[in-house]
Amino acid sequence: MHVLHFRLPAVALLLTLAGCASTAPADSCAVLFGQPAAKTGLTAAQCAPGCACGGTTWTPPAYDAAFAARLVSGWTLDNPSAPLTADPYASPAPPEDPPDTVCAVLPTGPAGSTPRGYRLGTHASEAAARAAGASPTHFGRCGVCSSLENLAVYMKENDLTAPVRSCGISSPTFDANVSCLQALGFDLPCAQVWAYNTANTRSRCLSTCINLLDAPYHQPDGRLNDCLLCDETQSGPVFKAVAGRTRRNSGLPNALCRPCSEVRPLVHAY
Repeated sequence: MHVLHFRLPAVALLLTLAGCASTAPADSCAVLFGQPAAKTGLTAAQCAPGCACGGTTWTPPAYDAAFAARLVSGWTLDNPSAPLTADPYASPAPPEDPPDTVCAVLPTGPAGSTPRGYRLGTHASEAAARAAGASPTHFGRCGVCSSLENLAVYMKENDLTAPVRSCGISSPTFDANVSCLQALGFDLPCAQVWAYNTANTRSRCLSTCINLLDAPYHQPDGRLNDCLLCDETQSGPVFKAVAGRTRRNSGLPNALCRPCSEVRPLVHAY
């Protein structure tokens, strides 16, 4: 059974539910969390942008293009990540974070200033972050993709698999791949970890993926196709540890559908 990890404060949860109409069938743990696209390969009955499991329902707000644009133009990061200087896949992935760990945004500039300064910091829990005056932006420790600038890309691109794959195929060099990914809106360190992810998946999964580049992302029973599953297994742990932010731990549905047990409910309001 898929059990949704609920750690939103009661007030925030009630506000979220009041403002969002649920699209997930009541008490259905079988429906995956996501926003199906043409390449997804699943129907709206199999995958929906909401979770209803164990009697509790959650649907994230819809973040429009204007909201995503304000994340970029309205904020400036005081402690940006340094560019990567080595392939993170040359070392094993570190242990997973304790489940309550969050990365949070702490405003440093005066309210009303544009852009307003902020810092990213890792906290032991959502409650600890809020007690420090910070707003959680994803679960897990902060990493090179944790900034609001990178969050904006995740919000704007429902299907990141296609453009990221296109960058990997069309780029003759690693640096060209990084530049292609930066053109999507990622900052340099985040683009680098995506490029390293692509290179690692190519080296480990090429024989599996070569015949599945045009296949639907999911098999009819909801499982990822073997290429994406290989990427998830071989490249996912290091990517999540270094990037910090993923769509799942940021509460964002997308064209890859996931069990509700893997989704972290989070409302983005800074």
